[in-house]
Amino acid sequence: MTANDLPAPRRGLLHRLVEVFGANKTSWVGLSIFAAIVLVALLAPWISTHDPLEQDIIAKLTPPGAEHWFGTDEFGRDVYSRLAWGARVSLIVSVSAITIAMVVGGTIGLVAGYIGGRVDMLVMQAMDVLLSFPALILGLIIVALLGPSLPNLVVAIALTAAAPFARIARAPTLTVKERQFVEAGRALGFSHARILFVHILPNVLSEVLVLGSLWMATAVRVEASLSFIGLGVKPPTPTWGGMIRDGFENILDAPWLSIYPGLAILLLIFSLNMLGDGLRDATDPKLRGE
Repeated sequence: MTANDLPAPRRGLLHRLVEVFGANKTSWVGLSIFAAIVLVALLAPWISTHDPLEQDIIAKLTPPGAEHWFGTDEFGRDVYSRLAWGARVSLIVSVSAITIAMVVGGTIGLVAGYIGGRVDMLVMQAMDVLLSFPALILGLIIVALLGPSLPNLVVAIALTAAAPFARIARAPTLTVKERQFVEAGRALGFSHARILFVHILPNVLSEVLVLGSLWMATAVRVEASLSFIGLGVKPPTPTWGGMIRDGFENILDAPWLSIYPGLAILLLIFSLNMLGDGLRDATDPKLRGE
């Protein structure tokens, strides 16, 4: 066998991401916007010009200017500072909820698809029941039962997103478990856990990761929607959805109260969708030609 006959070495995920993002310019745009929002959230204590909870009734409903870059709300609180701190809530809720959903839902889908039979049928029927509810309605029901708070919001969105991850992990598991390398693992006496998480999981991980990036955008939207109707994080903690709700009553006199948090939600969701496209291109073996 000559050197030319040897298979090309597999490229690392980071190398593929850089290559794909270089070809897909929108992915770089999404990554840049998302990185900027993450930096704003991390540096909120240092880049905020005012205390986000400090009230100044004399300066209430002040238009954007040199003192208050994005204006003030009806209590005289600085909108820019509240936007910076509100980014933390959106990122914490979306990342935490989708991470939990990926682990729980992905594990359910892997195990159900691997076992098959009646177990698979019963588990997927339960997931279908959850999928029959719109994400916002199911999240609203769960938060209404548990009460509005940050941990309950994370749990509600995680339960809402678990079913799609179970479905997306189950489908390729049904195919992968019949392949020869899995049969060889069984013949060698590998445990079911090793076959599932060492041999099958890497083959379904790309679909789960792409869905995770897309559902993070959904989590941001659901969190903002629940905060808008008063079932999110309790005030006076700044949240983007709560800021839109607070500005709704003054939409004609002070439109900046709703415009700026609305634009922040739009940019975050847009960046996550663009990242999802790049991640899909980098992890899908068919698109890589492998």
